[in-house]
Amino acid sequence: MTYLVLARKWRPRSFDTLVGQDHVVRALTHALDTQRLHHAWLFTGTRGVGKTTLSRILAKSLNCETGITSKPCGVCQACTEIDAGRFVDYLELDAASNRGVEEMTQLLEQAVYAPGAGRFKVYMIDEVHMLTGHAFNAMLKTLEEPPPHVKFILATTDPQKIPVTVLSRCLQFNLKQMPPDAIVGHLQAVLGEEGIGFELPALRLIGQAAAGSMRDALSLTDQAIAYSAGNLTDEAVRGMLGTIDQRHLVRLLDALSGNDAKGVLAVADELAVRGLSYAGALADLAVLLSRVAIEQRVRGAVPPEDPLAADIARLAQSLHPDAVQLFYSVAVHSRGELTLAPDEYAGFVMACLRMLALNGDAGPQTALEAPAAPARQTADETAAAAAQPARPAVAAQAPVAQPVSPPSDAAPRPAESEPSGAAVASEPAPPAASAAPGRMAARPEAAAPATPQPAAPQPAAPQPAAPDIPPWEDAPRAAAPAPASEPPAAAAPSAPATPAMVASAPDGDDGPPAWVDEEIPDEAEGGYVPDSGFFSDPDDDFETLAAAPAPSSSAPAARRREPAAAPRRRGARSALADMTPAAWPELAARLPVTGLAAELARQSEWAGLQGDTIVLRVAVKTLAESESRVRLQTVLCEHFGQSVRLDVDVGATGEATAHAVAQAERAARQQAAEEAVAADPFVQALVADFGGRVVPGSVRHVDPPAA
Repeated sequence: MTYLVLARKWRPRSFDTLVGQDHVVRALTHALDTQRLHHAWLFTGTRGVGKTTLSRILAKSLNCETGITSKPCGVCQACTEIDAGRFVDYLELDAASNRGVEEMTQLLEQAVYAPGAGRFKVYMIDEVHMLTGHAFNAMLKTLEEPPPHVKFILATTDPQKIPVTVLSRCLQFNLKQMPPDAIVGHLQAVLGEEGIGFELPALRLIGQAAAGSMRDALSLTDQAIAYSAGNLTDEAVRGMLGTIDQRHLVRLLDALSGNDAKGVLAVADELAVRGLSYAGALADLAVLLSRVAIEQRVRGAVPPEDPLAADIARLAQSLHPDAVQLFYSVAVHSRGELTLAPDEYAGFVMACLRMLALNGDAGPQTALEAPAAPARQTADETAAAAAQPARPAVAAQAPVAQPVSPPSDAAPRPAESEPSGAAVASEPAPPAASAAPGRMAARPEAAAPATPQPAAPQPAAPQPAAPDIPPWEDAPRAAAPAPASEPPAAAAPSAPATPAMVASAPDGDDGPPAWVDEEIPDEAEGGYVPDSGFFSDPDDDFETLAAAPAPSSSAPAARRREPAAAPRRRGARSALADMTPAAWPELAARLPVTGLAAELARQSEWAGLQGDTIVLRVAVKTLAESESRVRLQTVLCEHFGQSVRLDVDVGATGEATAHAVAQAERAARQQAAEEAVAADPFVQALVADFGGRVVPGSVRHVDPPAA
């Protein structure tokens, strides 16, 4: 006996057994019950959604021996012959093979004759969009006013190719794609009748692979029955379809969220071993990410019976919404780039590594990232430097003041251990070429000349090594040394050396260099007290202090200077308190932010300061509600050197925004450019001699080059 495939064996025989097309069934049953019958119907939809099935049920309803009814009996001659495909008054035509005007003319010539066995002659033309233009024109008149005994049923998968003159003569019904739940329910009923064992996840996979087509779902079920030997398990169906196990994708997302590159490569290798499609993997990953994003916005959107419900809920909690959107975008775009990759494996791996890189992979330090110099010198380095012999000073070079290293646990070296001039003669002096540009050296007349001593060599005293220079320092500032007749001043035992503490320039200096942001006042204002080596202000939060050289008659009182990267907390508070609406545009224009955060800073104006809360006003509501406010708050905290909060109000803004200031400057430059062109002698000569004119809008100012 010939085996009948499930798609034909379980084709619906009545409107009651039709699945997934309730809107069409409702309209047709009401029309049949009320005898309001049209002469032409057009069924549109993708493959396998029931166009041919609906036409056969409708033909049985029109020709059933019990009368025109929405519930044909299914046992009379007309019903059985229509189901078997041999009813003389029901004719199914394939427009792809009968698309010419000759075939259409022959069909219409036969339509004028009365039916031989049924009540109506029903012509079902499948894929009607394949007819030629002449064939459509030939059938227009008959389609508009057919004989009373003729009914037309047209079916197509591409209604856009049908002329509107044909569409206007038909009742059009758009058949929907089958939802996966409807497919799974129908497959359960079919397999239950067939007595074949199955697992529900396996049917879900078939429903997803069918892509809305019930015929495809039944065909895949036939294939799965043969593949699994009559037992439709989840593993067997996955192996047959070559689909991705969702657990692999969950592991992949876990690895991506944890910046685990090894885990990502392990998942890619497993997919390669199983021979699965990487394009399908990216598509399934995008679907999973969309479900995670929906779960983040709508809690409980995933049904509890879904096998991935727990994993999706967990990923929705662990993944940031921005990361989900980023991963989704990379997965969708990388799927189209797989054809450009050397192979699918490389394309898939690079897509995953792109996700890690864009999400902020915390990898090892690169060559471009120089490690920060240590702020202090270790005891071993100090001892090694002390063991080196002292070099004689060069008389033509001014000695550079060196910060004093903190003494060790041993007793300080007495000053009587060497002559008073020996310390000056053996003081190491770096060459002038080694001084960093922009540093202020001591004046030659302010330093006592140092000449080599012809006396017998004496044991050199250990000299403190120069400390490592931090990233913000190029070289220690030069200062006038103490006179040669005076012994070197001993450092305060409680003041460790740091490169941030250097002596100031002597009188007559042009002021602090560009790298110094703030000058700390003397001890009267809470500054550094040279005698004790401590700050008099207990609120100062510096971790290290440095010893300054003792004051002398030839050098002014030492002042402490700070690097720009570490402003004093009290000065930062003062800068925040002194901020005004007029100063905000300049600050907003140079803040290190980009994107929406930069737009928020540029288009906002300073509304005030409430404690530690900065209040800005912006006219665009979307900027006030965007996540860029957090980024701008972080940058403001870094700029002012203290923790601040940022509130953004929505309201009208004036000219106190960086955007308005830039627009005003641009308008001023434009006006100046137009005035310069108008005042140009050559232009004036052209206007006067030749009747020329400057075309409005043709003058453009040139923006100044970026600093």
